[in-house]
Amino acid sequence: MKTVILCGGRGTRLDEMGKLVPKSLVPIGGRPVIWHLMRIFASQGFCDFILCLGYLGEKISDYFSANSVGSDGRLEANCDGLECRVTLVDTGLDTNTGGRLKAVQGDLENEDAFFVTYGDGLSDVGLKALVEFHRSHGKSATLTAVHPVSNFGLIELGDDGSVKHFREKPILREWINGGFFVFQNAIFDHLHPDSVLEREPLESLARKGELMAYRHSGFWKCMDTYKDNLEMNELWETEAPWKVWPDDHE
Repeated sequence: MKTVILCGGRGTRLDEMGKLVPKSLVPIGGRPVIWHLMRIFASQGFCDFILCLGYLGEKISDYFSANSVGSDGRLEANCDGLECRVTLVDTGLDTNTGGRLKAVQGDLENEDAFFVTYGDGLSDVGLKALVEFHRSHGKSATLTAVHPVSNFGLIELGDDGSVKHFREKPILREWINGGFFVFQNAIFDHLHPDSVLEREPLESLARKGELMAYRHSGFWKCMDTYKDNLEMNELWETEAPWKVWPDDHE
C-alpha cells in the first residue's frame, strides 16, 4: 500500500529556517521531520512512498538521492537506516494540495486504496487499524480526526467574573483534521489541477456521505511554526510520543 506525502508547501511561519530548507527537511533530533514521518509508516509495514515536491524540492531530492540507487525519480532509499522505496515527483512550485495529489494519479492507478499525509505532522496513530476502519465502512475516503492543543492558556470564570482556575494550553474537546488519510482511487474524480484538497474535494465527499473520520485520541502534532520545531526537538530528547519503532532503529 503506497503513501503519498504532500511536502511541497512553503514554511512561511518557520522564520529564516523556512527560507533555507523545505519544511519537510527541518530537523528534529538531527534528522529531518520527513525521516520521522516515513519511519512511522515503515515501522508499521508501509514502505512505498510518493513524495509530492514543490518549494525547494531539489533539496529533498538531494537528501534522498545521496543515499539511494535508481533513476527517473524512482529510488530505493536507505537514509539513516530508513529502507524504503521513494518516488519523487515535482508537482509545481505553488500547486495546491489537491493539485499535487492529482499530479501523481498515474502513479496510483493500480492502487485500490492508498495513504495521503502532510510532510510536517507526526503521530502515534495505528496505521493498520486506520486501514481496517477504512475498509470496514466501504466509503471513498477516511481522514484521521484528532484533538488539537489550545494555542493559549484558558481561564475558567465564575458567574460574577471571578477567575476560578487557569488551564495551561489544554487539549481541546473539538476534533480537527490531522491528515493521515486513506483514499480510494475514486478521490481523483473530485480533484483538478487547482484543487485545495481540504475544501471542495473533501466537502463534496462529505455531502455525498463518502467521507468518514477515524478518531485518534493519542499523540498528534503539526510542525507549523519555529516554536513547534523547538517543542518537537524537546520531545525527542525526552519521550518522543511518535517514536513507534524499536530503539535499535533510531
